[in-house]
Amino acid sequence: MQRRIGVQGLAAAGLFSLFCGTARADGLADLNAALARLQGQTPVKAQIESKTWRREGEGKAAEDDSGQATVAVEGGPAGLQVLYGKDLLAKVEAEQRAKVKDPKVKAPIGFALGEMKAAELRSMVSAADSLSREIEEAVFSGEKIDSYKGKPARLLSFTLSLDKVPEKDRKYVKKFDGGIDVWIAADGTPLASHFHFDVSGRAFVVISFTQKTDETRQYGVSGDRLLLLRKESRNATSGAGEKVDSKIIKTLQLQS
Repeated sequence: MQRRIGVQGLAAAGLFSLFCGTARADGLADLNAALARLQGQTPVKAQIESKTWRREGEGKAAEDDSGQATVAVEGGPAGLQVLYGKDLLAKVEAEQRAKVKDPKVKAPIGFALGEMKAAELRSMVSAADSLSREIEEAVFSGEKIDSYKGKPARLLSFTLSLDKVPEKDRKYVKKFDGGIDVWIAADGTPLASHFHFDVSGRAFVVISFTQKTDETRQYGVSGDRLLLLRKESRNATSGAGEKVDSKIIKTLQLQS
């Protein structure tokens, strides 16, 4: 005699199958596979903007610097090209001339361009390599179902080790905490990530120090290329009577 399975039974079987599929899912393997296929050979044109702020010192003695600059970049099989616009270069020249007359004059554009180094720009238009390298240096600690911008996602967590601190400085560290969280889509494509790093200690008995870094990133895809659409970095350090706070926001806008 054949056994009949009703609609509710089929629904239950479907849910069971879906649950088992989720349980067998390997988010880390999916992420690594996505990073391998998003290595970035498709040509891309974009504008990258950097907004930079830095405060050194405290109270009335504190000094602030800020700046904003935009460059054009083109990435492809031949590598990365950076175009500094004519107007931008003219403003940089004007800043340099002003500094000759008065060394205390601010140079906001030059200050912002200081955060536009080749490695940074490449990580914006070819983000797979830098993210892959970071998770390789970390220890995978877990995966859970989550959401990103209101849509289903998987959250992968990684723990950073004391190796992130230069070897010569590790003996002074008393407290260390660091980690990376990566939100991925169903196929493993990175959606966003959060990097945090918190270290404190004491050197030469009397000098205490702290350093805290917090960075959020938002990713996108163009062809076979993983893009870093937005990166916001905050850093705070103190020690030996000095205190420095900084905030850097970089954004990428695709161009046709």
